[in-house]
Amino acid sequence: MKIILQGGLPRARRAELARAVAALLPGCRMGAVPGGFSAALPRPEKAADAVPAIENLPGVAAVTFTDAELCPRATAPGKKIFSSPLPFGRGPVFIAGPCAVEDGLSYLASAAALKAAGAHALRAAIFKPRSSPYAFQGLGWPGLKIIAAARQLTGLPLVTETTDPRQVGRLAAVCDVLQIGARNMRNYELLKEAAGSGRAVLLKRAMRSTLREWLLSAEYLLAHGAKKVALCERGDASPDGRGPLLNFALMAAAQKISGLPVLADPSHAARSRERAAVLAVQALRAGADGLLLEASAEPLSSRVDGRQTVDLKTFRAIAGTPCKKHR
Repeated sequence: MKIILQGGLPRARRAELARAVAALLPGCRMGAVPGGFSAALPRPEKAADAVPAIENLPGVAAVTFTDAELCPRATAPGKKIFSSPLPFGRGPVFIAGPCAVEDGLSYLASAAALKAAGAHALRAAIFKPRSSPYAFQGLGWPGLKIIAAARQLTGLPLVTETTDPRQVGRLAAVCDVLQIGARNMRNYELLKEAAGSGRAVLLKRAMRSTLREWLLSAEYLLAHGAKKVALCERGDASPDGRGPLLNFALMAAAQKISGLPVLADPSHAARSRERAAVLAVQALRAGADGLLLEASAEPLSSRVDGRQTVDLKTFRAIAGTPCKKHR
């Protein structure tokens, strides 16, 4: 970390501050840097609790960290958490299905058709956080039997969003991957619970969150026991108000810095099925490790997000798109 000092401090006061920082960070290596000094620890995460005290020292202007210091597990140089993006082979991987499980017959029909069209895993959301309290929130626990049947029918892994720490254990008993949605990227108690579930975790980036914030949420997962973690770029609100767009530069930076697989969610970024198809291809060509895509056999009858759900023909074409990283 760097401790930036206020300008014009006497040399004696700077020395006092250096000694105070060293006392707050036992075992640190101190060094001089422009505007202040640096402090390095063998385990930089141990500095987190000391930072407020350092910032409160008279004469300290700011304390800054590198990504590697804040997120040592998520940014370990050259470290690959696992060899394939998730528990279903090498990328690009295609996780497909309707936005929410709405009923058994339509979901099972879509699941079988999507497998035939090239899906590697199924979107299997039975809990849906919605902006309106009156909108369909998902089937809840009655949907668990439906997605279990889809897994048995297709043999495909289930990727299921969890919205509450109390759901994690029961979902983990049936599902292969727990998804943390954009709304819950900063739900740290949920991250801890999901991390300890023994399942892989797919972490979406919250809208308008920074790369550092995203990696810190991944750090929560890794620090609390998650062995398989993948990231998912969901998009940001655009200045013209036309809806969120995928940030391919940030996606590439996350791949480079973390070594974790990074998928893209073109559906929520697009808000229309035509645009979703275009963004999906762009994401693959930009190097995404795969897609989390809303697709079904009957998108026009979807109760949730039907306008951004692609049909089978479109999904089949997307699944055949060469990916920059996996050619």
